[in-house]
Amino acid sequence: MNIRTVRYCLNQGLVNIKRNKLFSLASIGTISACIFLIGIIFTIIINVNYMEKQMEQKIGVTVFFEKGLNQAGIDAIGQQIKADKRVERYQYTSAEEAWEDFKDDYFSDDPDLASGFANDNPLADSASYTIFLKNIDDQDAFVKKMESIEGVRKVKHSDQAKQTLSNVGRLLGYASVALIIILLGVGIFLISNTVMIGISVRRHEIKIMKLIGSTNAFVRSPFIIEGVIIGVVGSAIPLVLIRIIYERLIHFVISKFGVMANTVSFASAGDIFAILIPLGLGIGAGIGFIGSILSLRKHLKV
Repeated sequence: MNIRTVRYCLNQGLVNIKRNKLFSLASIGTISACIFLIGIIFTIIINVNYMEKQMEQKIGVTVFFEKGLNQAGIDAIGQQIKADKRVERYQYTSAEEAWEDFKDDYFSDDPDLASGFANDNPLADSASYTIFLKNIDDQDAFVKKMESIEGVRKVKHSDQAKQTLSNVGRLLGYASVALIIILLGVGIFLISNTVMIGISVRRHEIKIMKLIGSTNAFVRSPFIIEGVIIGVVGSAIPLVLIRIIYERLIHFVISKFGVMANTVSFASAGDIFAILIPLGLGIGAGIGFIGSILSLRKHLKV
C-alpha cells in the first residue's frame, strides 16, 4: 500500500469508531477492564516471584564435615561448591565463629554462663559451609551431590520450605493463566461484535468497492485498524491507572507499615512496567486484531 491508501484506511477506521460510538466505548471499556485485571494479576505474579526469590536467598543448604577433617579437606569441598553453576553464593563458618554466634543467641542475657566453656569449644566439630542456590528447585539434586562428597558428614536443608515455595509459585501460575485466557476471550468477543456492526452498516458500500475492483486487503484494512485502535486505547488507560495505584500503594505500605517494609520487599515500578507496558499494549492490539479478523471471516461475505 502507498501512503495515500494507508491514510485512507486509517481515516476510515477512525470514521467507523465515530459511527459506532456506543459500541466502541463499550469495547474500549471492556478491553480496559480486561487489561486492568491482567495488569493486576501480572503485578501480583511479579511481586510473588520477587518475594519468592528473596526468600530463596535466605534458605540455605548447610554442609557439615567429618570429624577431624583438616583445613585442606574443607577448602577442597569449598572449591567443589564454588564450581557448581547452581550456587548463587556461599559462606564458610568456622567452629569458633559458630560458638560465638551460639553465645550471642543463647547467653546474651547472662554471659557468665558461657565462661565455663572458655577453654573447651562445645561446637568444635560444627564448622560448615552455608550455600544459597540460584533456584530452589535445584536443592534436591544439589543435596545429593554434597552428600556424595568425601569428607561431608551431614547436609542440612529444608524440604518443607522448598516444597511450599514451589507449590505456591506453581499454583499462582496456573490460576493466572486460566484467568488471563478468560479475559482475553471476553475482550475478543466484544471487539468482534463492534467490528461486525461496522461491517453491517457499511455492507452496501463494501459491495460497491468490491464491484469496482477493490482488493480484499483494501476492504478489510479499515476494520482491522478500527479494532487495533480500540485495543490500544483500551489498554493504555488501565496501564496508566495501574502505574499510579501501584506507586501510591507501595508508598502507603512503606510509610504506614515500617516493620512490614523491613521484612517484605516489593518489585520496583520501573522493573514491572518495563515489561507490563509493551505487554499490555501488545495484548490490547492483539485482541483488536484477532477480534477484527474473526468478524471479517464470518461476516465479510460480499
